[in-house]
Amino acid sequence: MPSKLPRLFVKSPLSAGADVVLDRDQAHYLGNVLRIKPDSYVLIFNGADGEWCARVATAGKKSMSLAAEHQTRPQEAGPDLHYLFAPLKRARVDYMAQKATEMGASVLRPTITRRTIAERIKVERLVANAVEAAEQCGILRVPEVHAPQKLEDILSRWDSERRLIVADETASVAPPLKALASEASRPHAVLIGPEGGFDAEERALLLEQDFVLPISLGPRVMRADTAAVACLTLVNAVWGDWR
Repeated sequence: MPSKLPRLFVKSPLSAGADVVLDRDQAHYLGNVLRIKPDSYVLIFNGADGEWCARVATAGKKSMSLAAEHQTRPQEAGPDLHYLFAPLKRARVDYMAQKATEMGASVLRPTITRRTIAERIKVERLVANAVEAAEQCGILRVPEVHAPQKLEDILSRWDSERRLIVADETASVAPPLKALASEASRPHAVLIGPEGGFDAEERALLLEQDFVLPISLGPRVMRADTAAVACLTLVNAVWGDWR
């Protein structure tokens, strides 16, 4: 058996002997791109039942089915970390969805702010990018993707038990690790605003919420996608699964 097997996210329940019918795109990818033949092996996961080694049972031009044989890794919960972001142009949104998935985000929430300038967000595309990142990076879950919502609506329905960490260029330049380490253990979320930053009313609204923690990412102004990776790294180092 090859040391590095193709890896796919599937929606079927997984257990020993389970039959898994791939969708048309997956069947095309394995059969026509990778030239996978019957009785070859692939790795599959569904975000709930761990990772499984599966044998290609049948393969046609437009269809393929797998037979799950044995579990290679048990399911891991991962960090309870939500990632909220003001959408950017398409290529950079793709990048942000992929990197947030790699960084362990459990939920992706496109957040519309007053200075958001972006093409219409397609939830299906965000899901596809998250799935691709999880498949390639050995992650055992794919984050839940929400439909875009306005910042004000999100804040009005926020669970106050979840701390919202906001990357804010106007926050005092203090060591962000120190600010995060002072927090009690609780679920967390990260909010990255638009390229132009939050407007004055949005910033005031955020700062008046007792569940919001503004942090500085240092003296340099970062692009939003860079700030996302930096902020998620800090949170993972203090409260995530990097400890």
